[in-house]
Amino acid sequence: MRFYPLRVGCLLGVACFLSVSWIKSFPDDGATELQMLYKRLTVAEELGGKVSKDLSIILQQLGNMTRAVNVSHSWSNTSSSNTSSSSMAVTVKQPSDDLNRLPLRQVSIHLYMPHLWEHPNSLVPHVVLGKGRSGVSMVLGIPTVKREKQSYLVSTLSSLLSGLTSLERRDLLIIVFVAETDLQYVNSIAHTLSENFPKEVESGLLEVVSPSLHYYPDFNTLKETFGDSKDRVKWRTKQNLDYSFLMLYAQDKGTYYVQLEDDVFAKTGYYSDMKAFATQASSSEWLYLEFSQLGFIGKMFKTSDLPMIAEFFLMFHKDKPIDWLLDHILWVKVCNPEKDNKHCDLQKAMLKKRYKPSLFQHVGLHSSLPGKLQRLKDKDFEKQNLFQAHSNPPAEVKSSMKHYQQHSLERLYKGNDFMWALTPVQGDYILFSFPQPIHISGYLFRSGNSQAVGDKFYNTTMEVLPSNTTAAEKLLAGSATKYKQSDDDFIIIGEFYNGVAEGEINEDLQPISALRLVVHSDSDVWALLSEIHIKV
Repeated sequence: MRFYPLRVGCLLGVACFLSVSWIKSFPDDGATELQMLYKRLTVAEELGGKVSKDLSIILQQLGNMTRAVNVSHSWSNTSSSNTSSSSMAVTVKQPSDDLNRLPLRQVSIHLYMPHLWEHPNSLVPHVVLGKGRSGVSMVLGIPTVKREKQSYLVSTLSSLLSGLTSLERRDLLIIVFVAETDLQYVNSIAHTLSENFPKEVESGLLEVVSPSLHYYPDFNTLKETFGDSKDRVKWRTKQNLDYSFLMLYAQDKGTYYVQLEDDVFAKTGYYSDMKAFATQASSSEWLYLEFSQLGFIGKMFKTSDLPMIAEFFLMFHKDKPIDWLLDHILWVKVCNPEKDNKHCDLQKAMLKKRYKPSLFQHVGLHSSLPGKLQRLKDKDFEKQNLFQAHSNPPAEVKSSMKHYQQHSLERLYKGNDFMWALTPVQGDYILFSFPQPIHISGYLFRSGNSQAVGDKFYNTTMEVLPSNTTAAEKLLAGSATKYKQSDDDFIIIGEFYNGVAEGEINEDLQPISALRLVVHSDSDVWALLSEIHIKV
């Protein structure tokens, strides 16, 4: 209906044109009246064209006004405020023009790292090892890089995995982020971890991921700030990007996320302590929980907060170190610029909660920043027992390995010290001979301690000498047996895994005359035995 006046104007113009054409077709003999009529119709034609033009302009203006009102109404619908002025809003149908329905451009990581636009797959993680585990209570994130000196990664993982119960292993995910684009190095790390922790990789407990080749920007364009050298600015900027990548990867895999480093030692029972503290803190508001006072080690976050935290880090990844940025998030959330620093510190303290004693100790000496020595120690880390004493049955103990100083096998067996032996070689052994055959229900041998994390037994088997050889032979003859024959009538019943040998002894092998440990390959490190428990 709104185009009806325009149609009338057009029809009027056409009528005038036809009338004039008809009049001109008359002869010139002279009808004055027809000439007057011609002039009048000419004027009418001009007026009709003007009216048609004016109507077109008016309709165009009305259309523009309608679209403006619709856009304004659309904005008012998205507003959360519901004031009295909203009652004055005009209700207009949504425009049909798609151009008026374009949403605002969403903020993304590309805004802070524009170089990613050049490679569409630059944000796709390279999952080297993993089973896609999710839905766990706790995710541990461990970034690791190529170090010029010693690598602590295997020792760190051994510390984290040692002592976990089967239930805790199912409710935990450890993500190792190899923050390098050298695929050969990434694959070498994956191979090392697969060899050292095959069960954890197979079960999905341990994952290894790395960034794409195009994730990192050109670090040579960074500005030097806060008096830091160019190398340090590159190092801290890359660390910001590494932590952000790891957080974004872990955000949908569990309830809590814990940031660690690749050169730490974990206190026994850390998992249950952390989970209990997080459960206790769930009734109050917090941004993170602290389980170490050193830098970013042992910071726990809710995975629901990780997108916000990672975006903040990315927003300022070129400007400041990561621990400063974390403190700035607290400042933005709770500090009032009109009040003093004391008030600000009190408000920030409410969003972070500290657990004591610390559950993680920094053990690395050589920093990932080349040339930097890092002698950081957490003073709140509770001193760990270097050995665990048990009441073991009487036995004659013997070893082919030479012990260091007073740390002998005899002192460990009596519960007075740990055994620390020089580098084992193939064929070395530790033998426990009992005066009379005894019934042994189970055994536990633990190697390494907090001072010598990596000094463990590798490729070492547990073997027993049954007094009833006939029953032992029948057991070995079984098609489904897990036992193997060794020399001197000994039977292999287990082996060291991640520095620990633990198990039960089959009833058909009882009673036991002797028990021994046998090393099957040369070791690269010393061997420290911190616990012996022969269960009778």
